[in-house]
Amino acid sequence: MTTTTATPQPTLEQVLAGMAASLNGTLPTSVQLAVDVMPDLVLRHAQDSGYAMPKRSGALTDETRTLIYLGIALATGSHPCIEAMMNKAQALGIDKAKILEAFKIARFAEATRVLGNAEPVFAALVRGSALASH
Repeated sequence: MTTTTATPQPTLEQVLAGMAASLNGTLPTSVQLAVDVMPDLVLRHAQDSGYAMPKRSGALTDETRTLIYLGIALATGSHPCIEAMMNKAQALGIDKAKILEAFKIARFAEATRVLGNAEPVFAALVRGSALASH
């Protein structure tokens, strides 16, 4: 019979210290507030972070994951995440040119979304049903 030993779960204090260390010494305000209101959410969020961005077994580097996350945060308008990823980028020493390229990609993705959303507008204009030419 094989027995397995459960890995002890980190304490809330350990999770917060790890978050702060990875974010250049800062904690997002939402996390600070959640600690008092819903500490189990903070623990779950840390677990989800490890699942989405595994440090040891991930296929991507921490730098690449940070730049992807930053791009998504920019595209979705998540200011707390933008700030957190910029703190993380600083902690990792990510080059300014890479950060600006992530910004350009996010900007282009949003512009592409608007272009794609305009399909009905363009179709109506091609059919001539939307506006008469002057």
